[in-house]
Amino acid sequence: MSKLRIAAALLLVTPVLIGQGVRVNSSLIAHEWGTFTSVAGADGSAVQWAPLSGAPDLPCFVDHLSPRRLKLAPGLVRMETPVVYFYASRPATVSVHVKFPEGWVTEWYPQATRVKPEFRKETRMDPDMAKGQIDWDSVQLSPDLNADLPSNEGGSRYFAARNTDSTPLQIGNEQEKFLFYRGLGNFPVPVEAKFIGDGQFEIQNVGGVIIPLAIVFERQGDRIGYRFIHNFQSSLKLGSPELTGTPDDLQQRIRQSLIDSGLYEKEAAAMIETWKDSWFEDGMRVFYIVPRSMVDAVLPLRIDPAPVMISRVFVGRVEVLSPAVRMSIENALGTGDIETLAKFGRFLSPFLSQLGLDAVQPSSAAAEYLERAYTKVAHDFYSVSCVP
Repeated sequence: MSKLRIAAALLLVTPVLIGQGVRVNSSLIAHEWGTFTSVAGADGSAVQWAPLSGAPDLPCFVDHLSPRRLKLAPGLVRMETPVVYFYASRPATVSVHVKFPEGWVTEWYPQATRVKPEFRKETRMDPDMAKGQIDWDSVQLSPDLNADLPSNEGGSRYFAARNTDSTPLQIGNEQEKFLFYRGLGNFPVPVEAKFIGDGQFEIQNVGGVIIPLAIVFERQGDRIGYRFIHNFQSSLKLGSPELTGTPDDLQQRIRQSLIDSGLYEKEAAAMIETWKDSWFEDGMRVFYIVPRSMVDAVLPLRIDPAPVMISRVFVGRVEVLSPAVRMSIENALGTGDIETLAKFGRFLSPFLSQLGLDAVQPSSAAAEYLERAYTKVAHDFYSVSCVP
């Protein structure tokens, strides 16, 4: 890590922190990225949703809040894969504290000192889940550590986040290149999106803070389209993007936007590699860079001693039921096209809720598929599974 970059950050930040009586480690920088995923209802606002398919995507060494798969529980927002990186020029020990006032932290690694609320067998699912918290009291940062990182035989999106120059860390006997956590929340999101007729699409910034970047994205088979909106302030009406884009161009532009927002080059690449199979799948969605003030409000973060610089870059994702997706699902229901129904994966259930099955008569094959899917999700909810 550039000593000049650390020194410049120190000159800008340290006087303020010292004036507030905060201990500062002048040789330490922290970076974090993560995602907030929601589904827009017919009126554009976020709806409560639970995924219809719940294939495990985390390795078995990751810790869980509960023996239940809370990933499959209903909520407004999936807080997915926040990772906190540290860059230290010399060994250090820090404590890290994350609060989640309107949600629960459901998975994490390495081992945490405490996670709240404590989950017991008699604990009931709280539809207003709140007052989440996770603490790591003694994180040892060792620039020269040849870390023995845990692995597994199956594939998992978890591992792509390691492809950075971050300082290895250790808690107890567990070693990693970042702190990982994931959660489920019921906080409001700042972007609403809906179709308003005649092919017009409306997106609104209802968060009261300028959104640095929003991207309207659509994919139909091999064709993709996207529209970048900078400094998004209030409301825009526009047509669907023309499906003339290329994946390479899109990923390069998103990567540069993440760097411009505060990530290092390898961090931005790791974030895209982690989510590219999900972000760019068939369907329509709005991505946006979450304003830093919202990230700090939703997930207050404290590190002690304080790094000379903390960068937090979160991407919001709003999944939208587009006319093309609506038609595809309706046709698949009528013809029993299970392959097409399965393609919409975890978003199929909230989309079906918007369609209204009273208006669409599923074929016997489609009805059987849905019955099996809902039964499996209900079963999987009570058994934590993972990628071995």
